[in-house]
Amino acid sequence: MWPKTFGDRLASWNLLRTQCQHLPTQSALTEINRWWFRAPWRPYYLHWDDSATWPDPWQLLSDDVYCEVARGLGILYTITLLDRADLTPADLVLTESGHNLVLVDQTKYILNWESDAVVNNNLELKIRWQYQQHQIA
Repeated sequence: MWPKTFGDRLASWNLLRTQCQHLPTQSALTEINRWWFRAPWRPYYLHWDDSATWPDPWQLLSDDVYCEVARGLGILYTITLLDRADLTPADLVLTESGHNLVLVDQTKYILNWESDAVVNNNLELKIRWQYQQHQIA
């Protein structure tokens, strides 16, 4: 169940990051992906054209509105704040087919695709937009 208050979401997100800090790579990514898929979904909250004004992770959790882009951004923020070398590079991308995915280790792991699994594949993806970890202020 998704935490109802901002304080509860912060505490739950902190617990997620703490739990994932020392898990094996794929297990950590799977837990992060599952956690963000519990978020209440609403279409068209964030848009790629407005990436310069996307919320920081705390504002994202405060707003509590999650389209596929927002969920992917939350996944990317979580991975970035873990600061683990085995979870880099990580990028949020919009594919030519319209999927908003988080790619870790150059498509070795694909998140924001399925709710209960991390795709472990070297798919050839045609990327239309890309938001990289170093772009996070």
